[in-house]
Amino acid sequence: MCEANAYVLKNGQEELYLDNVDILLPEGGKLYLKNLFGVQKTFEGHVKEISLLKHKIILEENK
Repeated sequence: MCEANAYVLKNGQEELYLDNVDILLPEGGKLYLKNLFGVQKTFEGHVKEISLLKHKIILEENK
C-alpha cells in the first residue's frame, strides 16, 4: 500500500488529521485530502514535509 497518514503540526507536536490518505490536491490555497475509505477533508494550510518511506504527510496551518 502506498497511502500515508496526514498530520497537522501544532506547537511542535504532530496531531493526526486523516489516516490512509490516497489523494492530496492543492485547490486555491487549500488542500483537499481523501482517504481510501472515501472520507474527504479540506485543510487551510500547506504541506510542510512528505516522507514517502515513513508514509507521513506533515501539514501546517496558514498564519
